[in-house]
Amino acid sequence: MTVETLGQLFLHSVAYNKPDHLLVKQDADFAPVSSEELYRRVARLHLALSEWGLEKGDRCALLAENRWEWAVADFAMVTAGVVSVPLYPTLPADQIHYILENSGARAIFVSTTAQQEKIESIRSRLPAVERVIRFDGQPLIPEGPLSDSERRQFQAALDAVRPDDLATIVYTSGTTGTPKGVMLTHANLVSNILGAEPDLYPSDVALSFLPLAHIYQRMVDYTHYYCGVTVAHIEAIDRVAEFLGQVRPTLIVAVPRFYEKLYARLMEAVNAASPLRQRLFHWALAVGFQSTPYRLANRPLPPLLRWRFALADRLIYSKLRRRMGGRIRRLTSGGAPLARELAEFFYAVRLPILEGYGLTEASPVISANRLDCLRFGTVGKPLRNVEVRLAADGEILARGPNIMRGYYKMERETAEALRDGWFHTGDIGLFDEDGFLIILDRKKDLLKTSGGKYIAPQAIENKLKNNPFIADAVVIADRRRFPSALIVPNFDRLEAFARERGISCASRMELVQNPEIVRRMEEEVAGVCVDLAPFEQIKKVAILDREFSIAEGEITPTLKVRRREVESRYREAIEQIYQGSY
Repeated sequence: MTVETLGQLFLHSVAYNKPDHLLVKQDADFAPVSSEELYRRVARLHLALSEWGLEKGDRCALLAENRWEWAVADFAMVTAGVVSVPLYPTLPADQIHYILENSGARAIFVSTTAQQEKIESIRSRLPAVERVIRFDGQPLIPEGPLSDSERRQFQAALDAVRPDDLATIVYTSGTTGTPKGVMLTHANLVSNILGAEPDLYPSDVALSFLPLAHIYQRMVDYTHYYCGVTVAHIEAIDRVAEFLGQVRPTLIVAVPRFYEKLYARLMEAVNAASPLRQRLFHWALAVGFQSTPYRLANRPLPPLLRWRFALADRLIYSKLRRRMGGRIRRLTSGGAPLARELAEFFYAVRLPILEGYGLTEASPVISANRLDCLRFGTVGKPLRNVEVRLAADGEILARGPNIMRGYYKMERETAEALRDGWFHTGDIGLFDEDGFLIILDRKKDLLKTSGGKYIAPQAIENKLKNNPFIADAVVIADRRRFPSALIVPNFDRLEAFARERGISCASRMELVQNPEIVRRMEEEVAGVCVDLAPFEQIKKVAILDREFSIAEGEITPTLKVRRREVESRYREAIEQIYQGSY
């Protein structure tokens, strides 16, 4: 069937008629939900929206963790022409109030009692919100099969939705400033799915664990439904490792922080192994790196290398895949830059990561790597239905059917972002000789030293985060004589080092102030920066005693650092770094 709206995408999806359209966590295992049962639940909830007085064009919010009820509620809304307004479950009540008030939402779905309490605490200031519907508790819809009349009513409403109708308003989490409501139509979202030309199959099983309030995971899930992939929802990223063995996914979509932590855990296991096992691992890794140019070019391996690669796979790579369920076919990364070294490592051990690039305003994908068209250090080539060009200052501009209608109730900001038919991304990039797009940094994040040198901090921060002792880093250099960095240690690794050296500390603050610990962290930073240009090298560091926090406003719900907030919060530590430096 032709797919032009998200309602048509839903019908296309359930037409696969799978016994395991979804995998739902129940007690100690995952239970399948069939295509027919998903259709029944979506149609019934769709009809309930009408009974509650919600009409085409009305806004309805969603405040919930990543769970299968989120998908049911979302499909119920888009098939009815109701505009969904997703909210991050980590948002505090005052930020939720702004979005609900700005969007004019008439109703809101919430997942739990805790989320409902957030809404009740601000309900008196939200006269437009007429109904709060909770997933947990009483069933939302009646049991039993759909009648012919119900099916006809559902189909009629679905058919009344047009491609240019507004589907959702997604409020950007924002590294600075007030959240902006990105208006995306059905055509925007569907065009992005079709333009990606996904090589996914009904035999695939995908984990869905990033926040569905973010367009990245939501679009990925839409693509999975379109291709008939079985989707298993997990409520929190920190529970993924727990369920890998049960779900045994073939596909995982995540942000770079997930792969950074996965790499750190793998390397900790290697470092804890016997010397013989360590040598075997590094031999296998070297074989993987030797095979990479052939595999990327789809060329056969020379006979001796082919034999070594097969042996390395049997002894090492297969065991790494087994730690992730044993069936991983590919990994996908987005939402932030992925360090090239990580991509090369995972490809070498037969766990390829495909990095892409996009923004909420682009529904979200602008470019992506593919298994058959992959280049490390890039975000792939533009989708076939998306045009990309570079402005004179290197800013990436995009044009296509995926570009947003505009920002809700923000005409000035819309006019700034959409100029002369092009969306101005705010990212600086370049194309390599074969048309692969390379992201350098955010236009506003480029740092200029007092000596006039421009520094792209994300590339340096990614290199730092690849170090097993470093969990996070923020480079400081703007209007400063030299670059410095705020370093968040990998406390598991650092505390293990302290125990090995007999260093006893009563708190993490005491730990990061210990002279031997400070020297070790400075050595690690220096080792990372050895290949950087002299003006890019980190000269001094401040070691922090805790990780950056969503609750404190230091990182967004998608784990992007709010640079200005971090610099403001640690202003005193930064000033101490530069005190006496001339």
